[in-house]
Amino acid sequence: MENTYPDGDNFICPDCSHEWPQVAASSDDAELVVRDVNGNVLNSGDSVVVIKDLKVKGSSIPLKQGTVIRHIRRVDGDAEHIEGNSDKIKGLVLKVCFLKKA
Repeated sequence: MENTYPDGDNFICPDCSHEWPQVAASSDDAELVVRDVNGNVLNSGDSVVVIKDLKVKGSSIPLKQGTVIRHIRRVDGDAEHIEGNSDKIKGLVLKVCFLKKA
């Protein structure tokens, strides 16, 4: 409703007299910050480097340490995963704990 207003820690709707906490409404709008293993902020389009050898499900080719993943994309609503492509494997979803910013 357009008549809602904040009051203390709650939003109040005078039309239906419903109240709900502001914390729940603001947590949906808060943007997640994706950080690599060193704490650097990762944004879509950045390049990252794999810090240890990783087995890739569905592929016989492992990702070797030092492999560069270019033009990453952030996964919506998830601060622990990114999407990207390596030179040999396309459509990777990787945990950021195994990556550092290039």
